[in-house]
Amino acid sequence: MMLDPIALHRSLLTVDTHIDIPWPHGADPFSNTSRRVDLPKMRRGHVTAGCFAAYVPQGPRTRDGHTAALTRALAMLESIRSMGTTRAGITARVASTTEEIEAAHAADAIAIIPAVENGHALGADLANLAKFRALGARYMTLCHNGHNDLCDSSNPRADLGDSAALHGGLSGLGREAVVEMNRLGMVVDVSHTSRQTMLQAATLSKSPVVATHSCVKALCDVPRNMDDTQLDALRDTGGVIQITAVSAFVKPRARPEDVKVSDFVDHVEYVVRRIGLAHVGISSDFDGGGGFSGWHDASESASLTVELVKRGYGAHEIAALWGGNFMRVMKLAEEAAG
Repeated sequence: MMLDPIALHRSLLTVDTHIDIPWPHGADPFSNTSRRVDLPKMRRGHVTAGCFAAYVPQGPRTRDGHTAALTRALAMLESIRSMGTTRAGITARVASTTEEIEAAHAADAIAIIPAVENGHALGADLANLAKFRALGARYMTLCHNGHNDLCDSSNPRADLGDSAALHGGLSGLGREAVVEMNRLGMVVDVSHTSRQTMLQAATLSKSPVVATHSCVKALCDVPRNMDDTQLDALRDTGGVIQITAVSAFVKPRARPEDVKVSDFVDHVEYVVRRIGLAHVGISSDFDGGGGFSGWHDASESASLTVELVKRGYGAHEIAALWGGNFMRVMKLAEEAAG
């Protein structure tokens, strides 16, 4: 008998591993808003946990640039933490460990998982990683568009004077950052990094790395996506790629209205066939560019489960894709800490 996809979806611990927040001002997340993600939409779409990113755009690698980046990151993490309360009939909890995420799910609360996007946020001082972790951050994306002091990006910024490569992958400071993140139990996020950065980080990190919002280069050849060698490296080191809903990463030169849920799941299936189901998951990058026909916002998240059931995936497999694989990597980072 075929699974009931809606009933199955509502039974799952579902984790969207990359969501952006509006900044510096945004609508109340406890109200229905024009955002693709707010807490009512998460509730309707049964998204039980979300990684909310303190995103810092790449700026000048100067003292003033570093100060501005750190100030913004800390303020954004405080804003994300402020979502952990009960209002309008919805309870949200800040959860920075796998145990806290599972406890929130058991209590019918939405888990708010803080994260940092772009190592530029450190202000070139690794001591700030401990500050991020103290504010709940569970992962940090090593870079964004543009090289920073830690590593090379997949998308150099000509307007910032970037050449094709600055460090040849990780810099010395970047290698120290990976070691420190391991010590703190933070997951190393390799989305946005160059191919060399990603491969070096996967090898160096003593806990598996994650690409929290990327797609497959064989299906959509853009610099942000991962090629087969990178996927193999994830398999060999226990890592995970979280397929993301940015239309231009799913289909070449596509607009959101040109992309369907089936196109997104094609990327999931490619990874399953190439390196195994244990190494792939789901993310949206909502409010940071994600969203397409059929998965326009968090309220439509069950549409992915419907498509996965249609393709023959079972309950345990779908649970792994919707958060189990990412939770495994988080747990390994916790065990490796210290």
